[in-house]
Amino acid sequence: MQAHFGRRKLLRASMLGAAGVVILKDSRSVAAYRANEKLGVGIVGACGQGEGNTAAVAGENLVALCDVDERRADETHKKYPRAKRYADFRKMLDEMHRQIDAVVVSTPDHTHAVASVAAMKLGKHVFCEKPLTRTVYEARVMRQTAIQQKVVTQMGNQGSASEALRRAVELAWAGTVGELREAHLWLAGGNGPQDRPKEEPPVPPGLHWDLWLGPAPHRPYHPDYMPGSWRSWRAFGNGSGGDMGCHTANMAFRALRLDLLWNPEPGAARPARPAVIRVEAETSEIHAESYPRRLIARYDFPARGQLPPARVTWYNGGPKPPKEVLLGHPMTDWGCLVNGTQGAVFSSCPWNTRFVLLPAPKFEGFQGPKPTLPRPGSHHAEWVAACKGQGKAFSGFEIGGPLTEMVLLGHVASLAGQTIEYDPLSGKVVNNAEANQLLHRPYRPGWSL
Repeated sequence: MQAHFGRRKLLRASMLGAAGVVILKDSRSVAAYRANEKLGVGIVGACGQGEGNTAAVAGENLVALCDVDERRADETHKKYPRAKRYADFRKMLDEMHRQIDAVVVSTPDHTHAVASVAAMKLGKHVFCEKPLTRTVYEARVMRQTAIQQKVVTQMGNQGSASEALRRAVELAWAGTVGELREAHLWLAGGNGPQDRPKEEPPVPPGLHWDLWLGPAPHRPYHPDYMPGSWRSWRAFGNGSGGDMGCHTANMAFRALRLDLLWNPEPGAARPARPAVIRVEAETSEIHAESYPRRLIARYDFPARGQLPPARVTWYNGGPKPPKEVLLGHPMTDWGCLVNGTQGAVFSSCPWNTRFVLLPAPKFEGFQGPKPTLPRPGSHHAEWVAACKGQGKAFSGFEIGGPLTEMVLLGHVASLAGQTIEYDPLSGKVVNNAEANQLLHRPYRPGWSL
Protein backbone atom coordinates (compact mmCIF):
# COMPACT_ATOMS: atom_id res chain seq x y z
CA MET A 1 0.00 0.00 0.00
CA GLN A 2 2.89 2.38 0.73
CA ALA A 3 4.33 1.78 -2.73
CA HIS A 4 0.94 2.37 -4.35
CA PHE A 5 0.38 5.68 -2.61
CA GLY A 6 3.92 6.74 -3.53
CA ARG A 7 3.18 5.99 -7.17
CA ARG A 8 -0.04 7.98 -7.07
CA LYS A 9 1.71 10.97 -5.46
CA LEU A 10 4.28 10.88 -8.24
CA LEU A 11 1.57 10.84 -10.90
CA ARG A 12 0.00 13.90 -9.34
CA ALA A 13 3.30 15.75 -8.91
CA SER A 14 4.52 15.04 -12.43
CA MET A 15 1.14 15.94 -13.93
CA LEU A 16 1.51 19.41 -12.48
CA GLY A 17 4.41 19.90 -14.84
CA ALA A 18 7.02 20.12 -12.10
CA ALA A 19 10.51 20.13 -13.53
CA GLY A 20 12.10 19.43 -10.15
CA VAL A 21 13.11 16.07 -8.77
CA VAL A 22 10.46 13.86 -7.17
CA ILE A 23 11.84 11.52 -4.52
CA LEU A 24 10.25 8.09 -4.38
CA LYS A 25 10.19 6.08 -1.19
CA ASP A 26 11.38 3.02 -3.13
CA SER A 27 14.17 5.16 -4.67
CA ARG A 28 13.13 4.58 -8.30
CA SER A 29 14.03 7.41 -10.65
CA VAL A 30 11.34 9.52 -12.27
CA ALA A 31 12.57 8.42 -15.71
CA ALA A 32 12.28 4.75 -14.78
CA TYR A 33 8.79 5.27 -13.43
CA ARG A 34 7.62 7.06 -16.52
CA ALA A 35 9.08 4.49 -18.85
CA ASN A 36 7.89 1.36 -17.08
CA GLU A 37 4.92 2.08 -14.82
CA LYS A 38 1.39 1.64 -16.11
CA LEU A 39 -1.70 3.61 -15.18
CA GLY A 40 -4.53 1.84 -13.43
CA VAL A 41 -7.46 2.60 -15.76
CA GLY A 42 -11.19 2.34 -15.14
CA ILE A 43 -13.55 2.27 -18.12
CA VAL A 44 -17.04 3.81 -17.96
CA GLY A 45 -18.88 2.73 -21.11
CA ALA A 46 -17.25 -0.37 -22.60
CA CYS A 47 -19.20 -0.96 -25.82
CA GLY A 48 -19.85 1.07 -28.95
CA GLN A 49 -17.43 4.02 -28.95
CA GLY A 50 -16.21 2.74 -25.62
CA GLU A 51 -14.88 -0.42 -27.22
CA GLY A 52 -12.50 1.58 -29.38
CA ASN A 53 -11.47 3.87 -26.54
CA THR A 54 -10.80 0.85 -24.34
CA ALA A 55 -8.62 -0.74 -26.99
CA ALA A 56 -6.69 2.53 -27.35
CA VAL A 57 -5.60 2.45 -23.69
CA ALA A 58 -5.33 -1.33 -23.34
CA GLY A 59 -1.56 -1.06 -23.05
CA GLU A 60 -2.11 0.32 -19.56
CA ASN A 61 -3.46 -1.70 -16.64
CA LEU A 62 -7.23 -2.04 -17.14
CA VAL A 63 -8.49 -2.71 -13.64
CA ALA A 64 -12.26 -2.14 -14.03
CA LEU A 65 -14.84 -2.11 -16.83
CA CYS A 66 -18.25 -0.55 -16.26
CA ASP A 67 -21.23 -0.71 -18.60
CA VAL A 68 -24.97 -0.66 -17.97
CA ASP A 69 -25.62 -3.06 -20.88
CA GLU A 70 -24.11 -6.37 -19.89
CA ARG A 71 -24.90 -8.16 -23.14
CA ARG A 72 -23.45 -5.51 -25.48
CA ALA A 73 -20.38 -5.13 -23.30
CA ASP A 74 -19.76 -8.85 -23.01
CA GLU A 75 -17.25 -8.98 -25.88
CA THR A 76 -15.19 -6.23 -24.30
CA HIS A 77 -15.28 -7.99 -20.94
CA LYS A 78 -14.03 -11.20 -22.61
CA LYS A 79 -11.08 -9.34 -24.13
CA TYR A 80 -9.97 -8.06 -20.71
CA PRO A 81 -10.94 -10.80 -18.23
CA ARG A 82 -8.71 -9.46 -15.46
CA ALA A 83 -10.70 -6.20 -15.22
CA LYS A 84 -13.45 -6.29 -12.62
CA ARG A 85 -16.99 -5.87 -14.01
CA TYR A 86 -19.42 -3.17 -12.91
CA ALA A 87 -22.76 -1.76 -14.05
CA ASP A 88 -22.70 1.37 -11.84
CA PHE A 89 -19.67 3.67 -12.15
CA ARG A 90 -20.37 5.03 -8.67
CA LYS A 91 -19.83 1.59 -7.18
CA MET A 92 -16.74 1.10 -9.34
CA LEU A 93 -15.18 4.32 -8.09
CA ASP A 94 -16.15 3.55 -4.50
CA GLU A 95 -14.66 0.06 -4.49
CA MET A 96 -11.72 0.48 -6.87
CA HIS A 97 -10.58 4.06 -6.41
CA ARG A 98 -7.30 3.03 -4.76
CA GLN A 99 -6.39 1.03 -7.85
CA ILE A 100 -7.57 3.56 -10.44
CA ASP A 101 -5.37 6.41 -11.62
CA ALA A 102 -7.37 7.42 -14.69
CA VAL A 103 -10.87 6.96 -16.11
CA VAL A 104 -12.15 6.80 -19.69
CA VAL A 105 -15.79 7.89 -20.12
CA SER A 106 -17.58 6.79 -23.32
CA THR A 107 -21.23 6.82 -22.26
CA PRO A 108 -24.08 8.75 -23.93
CA ASP A 109 -23.82 12.54 -23.54
CA HIS A 110 -26.24 12.83 -20.63
CA THR A 111 -23.99 10.84 -18.27
CA HIS A 112 -20.60 12.28 -19.32
CA ALA A 113 -20.56 14.96 -16.64
CA VAL A 114 -21.76 12.95 -13.63
CA ALA A 115 -19.23 10.17 -14.32
CA SER A 116 -16.31 12.47 -15.17
CA VAL A 117 -16.81 14.88 -12.29
CA ALA A 118 -17.13 12.02 -9.80
CA ALA A 119 -13.81 10.63 -11.05
CA MET A 120 -12.05 14.00 -11.04
CA LYS A 121 -13.18 14.75 -7.50
CA LEU A 122 -11.32 11.60 -6.48
CA GLY A 123 -8.20 12.91 -8.20
CA LYS A 124 -8.49 10.72 -11.29
CA HIS A 125 -7.33 11.84 -14.71
CA VAL A 126 -10.17 11.69 -17.24
CA PHE A 127 -10.57 11.07 -20.96
CA CYS A 128 -14.18 11.86 -21.94
CA GLU A 129 -15.87 11.52 -25.30
CA LYS A 130 -17.24 14.49 -27.21
CA PRO A 131 -19.36 16.49 -26.95
CA LEU A 132 -18.04 16.93 -23.46
CA THR A 133 -21.51 17.28 -21.93
CA ARG A 134 -25.21 17.57 -22.68
CA THR A 135 -25.63 21.04 -21.15
CA VAL A 136 -23.66 24.29 -21.17
CA TYR A 137 -23.49 24.34 -17.38
CA GLU A 138 -22.10 20.80 -17.21
CA ALA A 139 -19.29 21.76 -19.60
CA ARG A 140 -18.41 24.66 -17.34
CA VAL A 141 -18.36 22.43 -14.25
CA MET A 142 -16.17 19.90 -16.06
CA ARG A 143 -13.60 22.58 -16.88
CA GLN A 144 -13.64 24.08 -13.40
CA THR A 145 -13.35 20.70 -11.68
CA ALA A 146 -10.38 19.71 -13.83
CA ILE A 147 -8.63 22.96 -12.91
CA GLN A 148 -9.43 22.67 -9.21
CA GLN A 149 -8.38 19.02 -8.96
CA LYS A 150 -5.27 19.52 -11.11
CA VAL A 151 -5.95 16.38 -13.13
CA VAL A 152 -5.02 15.63 -16.74
CA THR A 153 -8.01 15.61 -19.08
CA GLN A 154 -8.71 15.05 -22.75
CA MET A 155 -11.94 15.38 -24.75
CA GLY A 156 -12.41 12.73 -27.42
CA ASN A 157 -12.28 14.88 -30.55
CA GLN A 158 -9.54 12.65 -31.91
CA GLY A 159 -8.82 14.87 -34.91
CA SER A 160 -6.99 17.13 -32.46
CA ALA A 161 -4.00 14.79 -32.64
CA SER A 162 -3.77 14.84 -36.44
CA GLU A 163 -0.93 16.46 -38.35
CA ALA A 164 -3.43 18.40 -40.49
CA LEU A 165 -5.34 19.96 -37.59
CA ARG A 166 -2.19 21.07 -35.80
CA ARG A 167 -0.55 22.36 -38.96
CA ALA A 168 -3.67 24.30 -39.94
CA VAL A 169 -3.74 25.95 -36.51
CA GLU A 170 -0.03 26.77 -36.67
CA LEU A 171 -0.43 28.47 -40.05
CA ALA A 172 -3.47 30.42 -38.88
CA TRP A 173 -1.62 31.63 -35.79
CA ALA A 174 1.39 32.57 -37.92
CA GLY A 175 -0.72 34.99 -39.97
CA THR A 176 -0.45 32.97 -43.17
CA VAL A 177 -3.93 34.05 -44.33
CA GLY A 178 -3.86 37.43 -42.61
CA GLU A 179 -6.01 38.74 -39.79
CA LEU A 180 -8.81 36.34 -38.85
CA ARG A 181 -12.30 37.70 -38.33
CA GLU A 182 -14.69 35.07 -39.66
CA ALA A 183 -15.38 31.34 -39.76
CA HIS A 184 -18.05 29.14 -41.34
CA LEU A 185 -18.97 25.63 -40.19
CA TRP A 186 -21.37 23.40 -42.09
CA LEU A 187 -22.48 19.90 -41.15
CA ALA A 188 -24.44 17.66 -43.49
CA GLY A 189 -26.46 15.76 -40.91
CA GLY A 190 -29.77 16.92 -39.48
CA ASN A 191 -32.44 15.49 -37.23
CA GLY A 192 -36.16 16.16 -37.37
CA PRO A 193 -39.20 16.31 -35.11
CA GLN A 194 -40.21 13.09 -33.41
CA ASP A 195 -42.62 12.40 -30.59
CA ARG A 196 -41.82 10.35 -27.54
CA PRO A 197 -42.72 6.66 -28.07
CA LYS A 198 -45.96 5.58 -26.40
CA GLU A 199 -45.20 1.86 -26.29
CA GLU A 200 -43.54 0.41 -23.20
CA PRO A 201 -41.77 -2.81 -24.23
CA PRO A 202 -39.92 -4.83 -21.59
CA VAL A 203 -36.36 -3.91 -20.76
CA PRO A 204 -33.97 -6.37 -22.48
CA PRO A 205 -32.15 -8.82 -20.22
CA GLY A 206 -28.85 -7.48 -18.96
CA LEU A 207 -29.73 -3.81 -19.49
CA HIS A 208 -29.79 -1.71 -16.31
CA TRP A 209 -32.24 0.86 -17.64
CA ASP A 210 -32.37 3.04 -14.55
CA LEU A 211 -28.58 3.34 -14.58
CA TRP A 212 -28.64 4.09 -18.31
CA LEU A 213 -31.02 6.99 -17.62
CA GLY A 214 -28.74 8.29 -14.88
CA PRO A 215 -29.55 11.97 -14.20
CA ALA A 216 -31.97 12.28 -17.15
CA PRO A 217 -35.74 12.53 -16.56
CA HIS A 218 -37.35 9.14 -16.09
CA ARG A 219 -39.08 7.55 -19.03
CA PRO A 220 -39.87 3.95 -19.92
CA TYR A 221 -37.37 1.96 -21.97
CA HIS A 222 -37.83 1.97 -25.73
CA PRO A 223 -35.49 0.74 -28.50
CA ASP A 224 -35.85 4.15 -30.21
CA TYR A 225 -33.41 5.47 -27.60
CA MET A 226 -30.56 3.02 -27.98
CA PRO A 227 -28.02 1.79 -28.76
CA GLY A 228 -27.15 4.87 -30.84
CA SER A 229 -30.33 6.82 -31.54
CA TRP A 230 -30.26 8.58 -28.15
CA ARG A 231 -28.31 11.41 -29.85
CA SER A 232 -31.42 12.82 -31.52
CA TRP A 233 -33.39 13.20 -28.25
CA ARG A 234 -32.98 16.32 -26.11
CA ALA A 235 -33.19 14.22 -22.94
CA PHE A 236 -30.01 12.31 -23.79
CA GLY A 237 -27.98 13.89 -26.60
CA ASN A 238 -27.21 17.06 -28.52
CA GLY A 239 -28.52 16.23 -31.98
CA SER A 240 -26.39 15.70 -35.06
CA GLY A 241 -24.85 19.16 -34.70
CA GLY A 242 -23.85 18.63 -31.11
CA ASP A 243 -22.55 15.18 -31.94
CA MET A 244 -20.19 16.37 -34.67
CA GLY A 245 -19.81 20.03 -33.73
CA CYS A 246 -16.87 19.47 -31.39
CA HIS A 247 -15.07 17.76 -34.28
CA THR A 248 -15.85 20.13 -37.14
CA ALA A 249 -15.59 23.39 -35.17
CA ASN A 250 -12.28 22.39 -33.59
CA MET A 251 -9.98 24.02 -36.14
CA ALA A 252 -11.90 27.32 -36.19
CA PHE A 253 -12.19 27.51 -32.39
CA ARG A 254 -8.43 27.10 -32.00
CA ALA A 255 -7.40 29.27 -34.96
CA LEU A 256 -9.48 32.20 -33.67
CA ARG A 257 -8.24 31.65 -30.08
CA LEU A 258 -11.81 31.76 -28.81
CA ASP A 259 -10.66 29.87 -25.72
CA LEU A 260 -9.16 33.13 -24.42
CA LEU A 261 -12.67 34.33 -23.55
CA TRP A 262 -12.90 31.53 -20.98
CA ASN A 263 -9.21 31.30 -20.13
CA PRO A 264 -7.72 34.83 -20.24
CA GLU A 265 -3.96 34.99 -20.52
CA PRO A 266 -2.13 35.61 -17.21
CA GLY A 267 -2.14 39.28 -16.35
CA ALA A 268 -4.97 40.14 -18.72
CA ALA A 269 -7.26 42.78 -17.23
CA ARG A 270 -10.82 41.72 -16.55
CA PRO A 271 -13.19 43.92 -18.59
CA ALA A 272 -15.25 46.46 -16.66
CA ARG A 273 -18.34 45.13 -18.42
CA PRO A 274 -18.90 41.50 -19.44
CA ALA A 275 -17.34 40.71 -22.82
CA VAL A 276 -20.38 38.80 -24.02
CA ILE A 277 -20.81 36.34 -26.87
CA ARG A 278 -23.93 37.16 -28.87
CA VAL A 279 -25.71 34.18 -30.39
CA GLU A 280 -28.76 34.13 -32.64
CA ALA A 281 -30.28 31.09 -34.32
CA GLU A 282 -32.94 30.17 -36.83
CA THR A 283 -34.35 26.67 -37.18
CA SER A 284 -36.74 24.72 -39.37
CA GLU A 285 -38.86 23.92 -36.31
CA ILE A 286 -38.74 23.71 -32.51
CA HIS A 287 -39.72 20.45 -30.87
CA ALA A 288 -39.73 19.73 -27.15
CA GLU A 289 -38.38 16.18 -27.48
CA SER A 290 -36.00 16.30 -30.44
CA TYR A 291 -33.72 18.49 -32.53
CA PRO A 292 -34.60 20.36 -35.73
CA ARG A 293 -33.90 19.26 -39.28
CA ARG A 294 -32.00 22.47 -40.00
CA LEU A 295 -30.33 25.11 -37.89
CA ILE A 296 -28.25 28.20 -38.59
CA ALA A 297 -26.54 29.84 -35.61
CA ARG A 298 -24.49 33.04 -35.74
CA TYR A 299 -21.98 33.78 -33.00
CA ASP A 300 -20.43 37.20 -32.52
CA PHE A 301 -17.32 37.00 -30.35
CA PRO A 302 -15.70 40.07 -28.77
CA ALA A 303 -12.02 40.92 -29.06
CA ARG A 304 -9.57 38.61 -27.29
CA GLY A 305 -6.69 40.79 -26.19
CA GLN A 306 -5.13 42.10 -29.42
CA LEU A 307 -7.27 39.82 -31.59
CA PRO A 308 -10.22 41.48 -33.32
CA PRO A 309 -13.89 40.54 -32.88
CA ALA A 310 -14.95 37.52 -34.91
CA ARG A 311 -18.15 36.05 -36.31
CA VAL A 312 -18.70 32.29 -36.57
CA THR A 313 -21.68 30.93 -38.51
CA TRP A 314 -22.79 27.33 -38.01
CA TYR A 315 -25.01 25.66 -40.62
CA ASN A 316 -26.52 22.30 -39.73
CA GLY A 317 -28.69 19.88 -41.69
CA GLY A 318 -28.30 21.19 -45.23
CA PRO A 319 -27.78 24.98 -45.30
CA LYS A 320 -24.34 26.13 -46.46
CA PRO A 321 -22.43 29.40 -46.62
CA PRO A 322 -22.27 31.52 -49.78
CA LYS A 323 -19.98 29.79 -52.27
CA GLU A 324 -17.91 32.96 -52.52
CA VAL A 325 -16.32 32.29 -49.11
CA LEU A 326 -14.54 29.25 -50.59
CA LEU A 327 -12.44 31.50 -52.85
CA GLY A 328 -12.86 29.31 -55.92
CA HIS A 329 -12.88 25.92 -54.18
CA PRO A 330 -15.92 23.70 -54.96
CA MET A 331 -18.65 23.58 -52.31
CA THR A 332 -18.58 20.47 -50.08
CA ASP A 333 -21.08 18.65 -47.86
CA TRP A 334 -19.00 19.33 -44.73
CA GLY A 335 -16.72 22.22 -44.01
CA CYS A 336 -14.76 24.32 -41.57
CA LEU A 337 -13.43 27.52 -43.12
CA VAL A 338 -11.49 30.26 -41.33
CA ASN A 339 -11.38 33.43 -43.41
CA GLY A 340 -8.52 35.90 -43.18
CA THR A 341 -7.74 39.17 -44.88
CA GLN A 342 -5.27 37.37 -47.22
CA GLY A 343 -6.88 33.99 -47.76
CA ALA A 344 -8.51 31.14 -45.88
CA VAL A 345 -7.78 27.86 -44.13
CA PHE A 346 -10.32 25.23 -45.19
CA SER A 347 -11.07 21.65 -44.13
CA SER A 348 -13.73 19.58 -45.87
CA CYS A 349 -13.27 16.76 -43.36
CA PRO A 350 -15.71 16.55 -40.41
CA TRP A 351 -12.75 15.75 -38.13
CA ASN A 352 -10.42 18.44 -39.55
CA THR A 353 -7.85 15.79 -40.46
CA ARG A 354 -7.07 17.40 -43.83
CA PHE A 355 -6.97 21.02 -44.97
CA VAL A 356 -5.99 23.35 -47.82
CA LEU A 357 -5.05 27.01 -48.02
CA LEU A 358 -7.25 29.14 -50.27
CA PRO A 359 -7.17 30.48 -52.88
CA ALA A 360 -5.27 27.41 -54.05
CA PRO A 361 -3.20 29.10 -56.81
CA LYS A 362 -1.83 31.66 -54.37
CA PHE A 363 -0.49 29.00 -51.99
CA GLU A 364 0.82 26.48 -54.53
CA GLY A 365 4.16 25.19 -53.24
CA PHE A 366 3.81 27.10 -49.95
CA GLN A 367 5.77 25.55 -47.07
CA GLY A 368 5.22 27.94 -44.20
CA PRO A 369 7.06 28.28 -40.89
CA LYS A 370 8.49 25.40 -38.92
CA PRO A 371 6.07 23.40 -36.72
CA THR A 372 5.55 24.74 -33.21
CA LEU A 373 3.04 22.27 -31.77
CA PRO A 374 3.95 18.74 -30.62
CA ARG A 375 2.97 15.79 -32.82
CA PRO A 376 1.85 12.93 -30.56
CA GLY A 377 0.49 10.66 -33.29
CA SER A 378 -2.31 9.39 -31.06
CA HIS A 379 -4.93 11.31 -29.10
CA HIS A 380 -5.11 8.61 -26.42
CA ALA A 381 -1.34 8.13 -26.20
CA GLU A 382 -0.90 11.88 -25.69
CA TRP A 383 -3.33 11.79 -22.75
CA VAL A 384 -1.67 8.73 -21.19
CA ALA A 385 1.75 10.34 -21.51
CA ALA A 386 0.46 13.57 -19.95
CA CYS A 387 -0.97 11.58 -17.04
CA LYS A 388 2.58 10.35 -16.46
CA GLY A 389 4.06 13.82 -16.59
CA GLN A 390 5.21 13.76 -20.22
CA GLY A 391 3.89 16.72 -22.20
CA LYS A 392 0.38 18.13 -22.14
CA ALA A 393 -3.00 17.00 -23.45
CA PHE A 394 -3.94 19.21 -26.41
CA SER A 395 -7.70 18.89 -25.94
CA GLY A 396 -7.93 19.17 -22.17
CA PHE A 397 -11.16 20.36 -20.63
CA GLU A 398 -9.83 23.93 -20.56
CA ILE A 399 -10.34 23.74 -24.37
CA GLY A 400 -12.96 20.99 -24.63
CA GLY A 401 -15.27 22.68 -22.12
CA PRO A 402 -15.45 26.07 -23.89
CA LEU A 403 -15.67 24.40 -27.32
CA THR A 404 -18.66 22.39 -26.09
CA GLU A 405 -20.23 25.49 -24.55
CA MET A 406 -19.94 27.28 -27.88
CA VAL A 407 -21.63 24.49 -29.82
CA LEU A 408 -24.44 24.05 -27.29
CA LEU A 409 -25.14 27.80 -27.11
CA GLY A 410 -26.52 27.49 -30.63
CA HIS A 411 -29.23 25.18 -29.31
CA VAL A 412 -29.91 27.53 -26.39
CA ALA A 413 -30.37 30.48 -28.76
CA SER A 414 -32.71 28.46 -30.96
CA LEU A 415 -34.94 27.65 -27.97
CA ALA A 416 -34.78 31.22 -26.67
CA GLY A 417 -36.10 32.58 -29.95
CA GLN A 418 -33.99 35.73 -29.71
CA THR A 419 -30.36 36.83 -29.61
CA ILE A 420 -28.78 35.80 -26.34
CA GLU A 421 -25.78 37.45 -24.69
CA TYR A 422 -23.58 34.95 -22.88
CA ASP A 423 -20.81 35.94 -20.47
CA PRO A 424 -18.17 33.17 -20.66
CA LEU A 425 -16.52 34.27 -17.40
CA SER A 426 -19.66 34.03 -15.28
CA GLY A 427 -21.32 31.29 -17.36
CA LYS A 428 -24.62 33.18 -17.55
CA VAL A 429 -26.95 34.57 -20.18
CA VAL A 430 -27.07 38.21 -19.09
CA ASN A 431 -29.96 39.52 -21.20
CA ASN A 432 -32.62 36.82 -20.81
CA ALA A 433 -33.47 35.15 -17.51
CA GLU A 434 -35.53 32.45 -19.23
CA ALA A 435 -32.70 31.60 -21.60
CA ASN A 436 -30.36 31.38 -18.62
CA GLN A 437 -32.50 28.53 -17.32
CA LEU A 438 -31.82 26.63 -20.56
CA LEU A 439 -28.13 26.29 -19.69
CA HIS A 440 -28.89 23.28 -17.51
CA ARG A 441 -31.74 21.11 -16.28
CA PRO A 442 -32.64 19.46 -12.98
CA TYR A 443 -31.25 15.99 -12.27
CA ARG A 444 -33.24 13.06 -10.99
CA PRO A 445 -32.88 12.44 -7.24
CA GLY A 446 -29.72 10.52 -6.46
CA TRP A 447 -27.64 12.19 -9.18
CA SER A 448 -25.55 15.32 -8.87
CA LEU A 449 -22.33 17.03 -9.87
